[in-house]
Amino acid sequence: MKYINLALSALILVLLISCTGFHAKEKKNVFVSIKGTDLVAPNGKKLFIMGTNLGNWLNPEGYMFGFGKTNSGWMIDNMLRQLVGPEAANRFWKEFKDNYITRKDIEFIASTGANTIRLPFHYKLFTDEDYMGMTAAQDGFVRVDSVVRWCRDNHLYLILDMHDAPGGQTGDNIDDSYGYPWLFDCEESQQLFCEIWKKIALRYKNESVILGYELINEPIAPYFSNVNELNGKLEQLHKRAVKAIREVDTNHIILLGGAQWNGNFAMFGDWKYDDKIMYTCHRYGGNATKEAIQNIIDFRDMTGLPMYMGEIGHNKDEWQADFCRVMRDNNIGYTFWPYKKIDNSCFMGIKRPVEWDNIIVKFAESDRSTFKNIRETRPDQGKAKELLAEFIENSRCENCIQQTGYIQSLGMTE
Repeated sequence: MKYINLALSALILVLLISCTGFHAKEKKNVFVSIKGTDLVAPNGKKLFIMGTNLGNWLNPEGYMFGFGKTNSGWMIDNMLRQLVGPEAANRFWKEFKDNYITRKDIEFIASTGANTIRLPFHYKLFTDEDYMGMTAAQDGFVRVDSVVRWCRDNHLYLILDMHDAPGGQTGDNIDDSYGYPWLFDCEESQQLFCEIWKKIALRYKNESVILGYELINEPIAPYFSNVNELNGKLEQLHKRAVKAIREVDTNHIILLGGAQWNGNFAMFGDWKYDDKIMYTCHRYGGNATKEAIQNIIDFRDMTGLPMYMGEIGHNKDEWQADFCRVMRDNNIGYTFWPYKKIDNSCFMGIKRPVEWDNIIVKFAESDRSTFKNIRETRPDQGKAKELLAEFIENSRCENCIQQTGYIQSLGMTE
């Protein structure tokens, strides 16, 4: 009887294991993975990235509003406060974030044949610093959570891109800093940089919709006399951030960009210090040929790891179609910049309010270096607020102008 009971117990255990699928070798990977220079989807098929960037939404840039000199986030914010006051500026930013990107935008992106969205964000969204009308309790996770949910519902992957790092990583308007890549000279900024990435990774460690984390956008502009010294600090900062992320998340790919507009990879020598690393490049202009990106292809082949074009665009449809063929032929995926902005050269064009240039752009581009100048150039408050509200309404997905030729040039549908 004793042996019969033992046999029955063993049989029951085997049946339970079979029913629950408790076989380590049968455990299914739900995350995008790397195999040589390819990305592999959870179903085992090759994933070739094609899509767009949600630029301007969580990291405002002046040219997407039609501004020239007022070209970074903090400059735009200052201008709005001078234009309509702090309370109205705060309301504008909330309404802007609520309307500029919504579920409808993500559904539209999915309808174009895209499979991936790159989401640029400002580090301040995960701190208590002043940013886009908020101080304490920033809404970074609320905004990212919404995009994760919308992407999941529309079968899109998401790349999280820290476009504006503590202290500034670029030294130009695109990092919303103060004219120099202070991040590389400031221990406090580097510590905060790693802490934020660790916090993000902890929250999303089990989220399979997220393809990966892009640590830092376009570090180290070429304008500085000590550019080589700064370049030499990039890989060590990458390693420090990767280590922080891996303390809480071993599932996701980490994307590394080169210096000088994500175009210079010469400072990297230790390519495989982590088993889930890939590289990302950017390119605007030039010839739409393989030869024009041969250095990028060579670096990809030397590392034996995937390469993806995180930003490209602002060109004629014919050029884009030609260059997309080059990238497809050479196994370099792409997300075009940006999804939406004023006018065109994007997926969705925002129509300028009739008096936008004569009132809002004129004030933004005026000399506001003294309080006297601000007083004398400030337009009518009522009209300014009306135009800001109209801009937000025009930016809603249903009110934008689909740039059909632009989208077709990207070759995302068979």
